[in-house]
Amino acid sequence: MQILLTGGTGFLGSALCALLLNEGHQLTIISRKPQVIFTRYGGKVRGLRRLTDLTVNDYFDVVINLAGEGIADQPWTQQRKLALYTSRVNLTDELVDWMRRVKKRPQVLLSASAIGWYGNQSHEILDEDSHPHDEYTHQLCKDWEKSALAAEQLGIRVCVLRTGVVLGRHGGMLKKLLPVFGFNLGGHLGDGQQWFSWIALQDYLSAVLFLMTNPKTHGVFNLTAPQPVTNSDFTHELAHLLHRKAFLSVPSIVLRLLMGEMSVLLLGGQRVLPSRLLDAGFSFRLPSLQKALQVELALG
Repeated sequence: MQILLTGGTGFLGSALCALLLNEGHQLTIISRKPQVIFTRYGGKVRGLRRLTDLTVNDYFDVVINLAGEGIADQPWTQQRKLALYTSRVNLTDELVDWMRRVKKRPQVLLSASAIGWYGNQSHEILDEDSHPHDEYTHQLCKDWEKSALAAEQLGIRVCVLRTGVVLGRHGGMLKKLLPVFGFNLGGHLGDGQQWFSWIALQDYLSAVLFLMTNPKTHGVFNLTAPQPVTNSDFTHELAHLLHRKAFLSVPSIVLRLLMGEMSVLLLGGQRVLPSRLLDAGFSFRLPSLQKALQVELALG
């Protein structure tokens, strides 16, 4: 299939690109770093710097929209919030507007979102039918999803990927934690009882392919493992598998002073289940944290 991918040079986009190429698909990637695409893939992948480089004559069977500035990369100043919004909502608006004008529209749009849509929900069990807590992450994700779902009015099947923390050795949170735990400096955050909804990279990629190729799927899907854990449980499991100690902790007040509003990403949590994904027939290869970490860290 002909596939258009935004955000193709990030942690998830790079892994997905490699998988799609291996499956024989033809890829076009929109990235602020087209030189990275050329260096990494040579002539196997078409790289474009911006959406405006597309024409009404371009056709893709599938569009996968993963673009967005890193939510935890910088403090949430007003300028940073604008960048987060623009890179998600405005870009998705532009993408759907291009779909509106093309001569032949794609069959499906898979568009990223995050479980931040639910806001900080303490211990309540959440699925796609649950109500959100109205806070910054919810407002951002709500507008992001609304922009993507507008493509349904064009007759395009839309799947929103409401994604948890993706665990993979070569990127994301796990890559940042490994050196910390390697020096025996790991520990839980706050009281450690906040819920941590995760998904192994392998299962994330499989879920994207499942939704891409299953014409009966549409709407919002939680991309999280069916067995969420607390921050404390995650910390102790990772330390155990790495044969390291994790006796430290960072008090909530310290994180709030250092990170301000953004501290909710570490001190808040969501206990999210992938109900619609399971109902659609998807099977997780790595549903438990222990097995997922063993595989992703190549320990098992």
